[in-house]
Amino acid sequence: MVAEVLHLPAMIRAFPDSAFWQFIAFHTSHVEWQGASLHDLIQPGFSFLVGAALPFSIAARRAKGQSFGTMCLHAGWRALVLIMLGIFLRSLNRTQTNFTFEDTLTQIGLGYFFLFLLGFVSVRIQIAALMVILVGYWAAFALFPIPGQAFDYSAVGVPVNWAHHYSGFLAHWNKNSNLAWPFDTWFLNLFPREQLFRFNGGGYATLSFIPTLGTM
Repeated sequence: MVAEVLHLPAMIRAFPDSAFWQFIAFHTSHVEWQGASLHDLIQPGFSFLVGAALPFSIAARRAKGQSFGTMCLHAGWRALVLIMLGIFLRSLNRTQTNFTFEDTLTQIGLGYFFLFLLGFVSVRIQIAALMVILVGYWAAFALFPIPGQAFDYSAVGVPVNWAHHYSGFLAHWNKNSNLAWPFDTWFLNLFPREQLFRFNGGGYATLSFIPTLGTM
């Protein structure tokens, strides 16, 4: 997060032959699509902390004598506030509210209430739920059809000969042509927008909250 302020990746331009600054630049910026750097683990780290904190939160509220219904209302309100805060932060310096749900806060908020409910079931059910989340999400992408040869990748912000295009079976996870992309072109355009939503430049998607719930 400090790297966002210090712009450490820019140092590689001054020291292009430095192995040290190449290492720092890689781990203080996002990868284009494949693989992961330390910088890519910031959002999963926050999500993991939310899940780690939840049992203590439930225990504290139980100790205060709160009922399950009261805790449900509080969890629902907390989820809604997280979603609204994420939208607010993504709308700063814009002329209109930017309804987008890929921000860290909105992603956590979308899954938080489900996470709360899972906090009241047995470990066996939690493990089963995790398997359903991860395997089900993977299977949904795997079953979604790969675009044909006529698909215009440049229209969704992806160069035609992009070095990070997957081929074969892995093409089901290509940027802005996978399952999550058509969902967002439908869902995000239900909200008032400055212009029609066609794609996310980074390939981030609303449905990512599902594996994020798994991380939590």
